[in-house]
Amino acid sequence: MSKNDQKRWDEKHAEEHGLDTPASFLREILDLPSWRIPPGKALDIAAGKGRNAIFLAWMGFTVEAVDISEVALEEGRRRTQAAGVTVNFRQADLEKIELSESNYDLVVNINYLQRSLVSGIKKSLKLGGYVVFDTYLIDQQALGHPRNPAYLLAHNELLELFRDFRVLYYREGKFAEEGKESFRAGLFGQKVR
Repeated sequence: MSKNDQKRWDEKHAEEHGLDTPASFLREILDLPSWRIPPGKALDIAAGKGRNAIFLAWMGFTVEAVDISEVALEEGRRRTQAAGVTVNFRQADLEKIELSESNYDLVVNINYLQRSLVSGIKKSLKLGGYVVFDTYLIDQQALGHPRNPAYLLAHNELLELFRDFRVLYYREGKFAEEGKESFRAGLFGQKVR
């Protein structure tokens, strides 16, 4: 991303309040008694104003939240303080970021698709670590934003991107998310090698 991208995201985050509740797919995975993920070190990619990072901190994780928008991160810091939890917010261009190898127990990627970052996500996880990845499908073009195919998953693409992981849960289709319908794919997987 360029400075123009950062400016665009800063303006967008300054105009919108944003949600306070965590993404429903993330909440579903962490709230289900089927998945007992011990709290550890977590990374929230494209964290925005920190709704998912704050939820992870409440769940006992040590959280690093990364986004290009300093405006969003400032709001995230304010929300974190109000929630009484700690999150390490870091401004970074995700197209240029270098993720530390074998550093995280959990990586969360919600509503963001940068295919070139997937290998970095995989490398950044410790063996046995988990990924929660949920974003829009190509079908979303029929409903509205986003429409750019570069930011939309093809059918079963998310499964293919993480075929070297143990897939513990997967969904793909039309779902009610954040008060409106959207076409999405969501994967919960574990690094096994």
